[in-house]
Amino acid sequence: MDPQHHQLHVILFPFPTLGHMIPLLDMAKLLAIRNVKATIITTSVNASAFTKAIETSHKVGNLKLNLEIFKFSAEEAGLPEGCDNAEFAMKHGLGPQFVLAAQFISEQLEQYLDKVQPDCLVTDVNFPWTAEIATKFDIPRIIFYVVSYFSLCAHKLIRVHRLFKDVSSDDETFFIPLIPHEIKMVRSQISPDLINNKDSISKMFDSQIKKSGDQSYGVIVNSFYELEPDYANFFKKEMGWKAWHVGPVSLCNRSTEEKVLRGISASMNEHECLTWFDSKKSASVIYICFGSIVPITAPQFYEIAVALESSGKDFIWVVRISENDEEWLPPGFEQRTEGKGLIIRGWAPQLLILEHKAIGAFVTHCGWNSAIEGITAGVPMVTWPVFAEQFYNEKLVTDILKTGVSVGVKKWSRMPSADDLIKREVIETALREITEGDTAEEMRQRAKQLKDMAWKSVAEGGSSYSDLTALIDELKSHRTQKRV
Repeated sequence: MDPQHHQLHVILFPFPTLGHMIPLLDMAKLLAIRNVKATIITTSVNASAFTKAIETSHKVGNLKLNLEIFKFSAEEAGLPEGCDNAEFAMKHGLGPQFVLAAQFISEQLEQYLDKVQPDCLVTDVNFPWTAEIATKFDIPRIIFYVVSYFSLCAHKLIRVHRLFKDVSSDDETFFIPLIPHEIKMVRSQISPDLINNKDSISKMFDSQIKKSGDQSYGVIVNSFYELEPDYANFFKKEMGWKAWHVGPVSLCNRSTEEKVLRGISASMNEHECLTWFDSKKSASVIYICFGSIVPITAPQFYEIAVALESSGKDFIWVVRISENDEEWLPPGFEQRTEGKGLIIRGWAPQLLILEHKAIGAFVTHCGWNSAIEGITAGVPMVTWPVFAEQFYNEKLVTDILKTGVSVGVKKWSRMPSADDLIKREVIETALREITEGDTAEEMRQRAKQLKDMAWKSVAEGGSSYSDLTALIDELKSHRTQKRV
């Protein structure tokens, strides 16, 4: 068959946490919409995050997505029994060990690539070892980033210039150099691994990522040009890597069914959820959700509950906590807030919630998936970063886009302690500022403008649509040069 008319085949290999698997699934759908064969690699333990969504995509959009299951045994990989998922590993402080153990399936990947000979391998940044395998089979390997351009730039500049070394204390501010905006941070908001530079696993992993990035064909970023043009340009110029922005990838989910089945099964019936929303005024409800892996303590949930009740605002609150209700909620809280508040225990259909006209603000941990979904929905945010790149995303939302209010978290921590508690008064102040403060209307208007930009970017002729076209065309050209 003529290589130019052979269907392009892209393999996608996500890191096994919901925050990484879901956007890679959306990326696969975007490729399938453009008549590219898309195959997702995962393990049996993590397959459930894809199966229903894949079935729905086929039923609703006639999209055929393929799922390839690899074997992964935690015990054989040197991890405790049951540690087959990165979320489980992270909750038990074994994240770095899990990342290294993932190489256990490298032989299966080699055998599979040799068998199917795809045209491209799109992998998570946490799989740097895939770069050499892709090179071995002469397959372009592209890194998929589930973070913003701004956070990529900020992290690199802080890592290279290490300005946090020049401050005398954890709460003394320093500026991120060389970027177009004046962004201040404090040392305690930076990952201790980056500051101390002593963790041998982290150092080795960072070295692998840098090397694999230089070996790779380019990167895909879940963002759109109009959102952060300065940093899209800065990244491409400073890193010297090819980069394509194709987001917001979540906008490939158009039907209610697609939004509900994105991820794992929701803990509440969508019709019950929508009926509750429909009874509320436009932009009157506060949505609170801290993602799938952020640890929030029972005392912190208690402070949030008191602040919500005191504010008098309507709210929908997603909680993932194992403690008994009486340990993290004030006595009688649910009875007193009946009709005003809705608590979802478990997984929630976030896209469906954010896009409802009743939502007026989003309290978020600033993971990039949540941040860009809030931006895409046109919702102002109360920012509450905890770890990872979340403090950078907060700066993008509050200082550059100016569509958010910070609760004032100053400490990066994988496991927040009692000393890190954000008090109820601070939370209530932020809730009032985002909904009724002097700048609330300005933030709402800017958020709506960004929403419009996001939708235009993925429409035919838009910046993200065009970048995806350019990527597909380049892969086709590469295949033609390789096979003719």
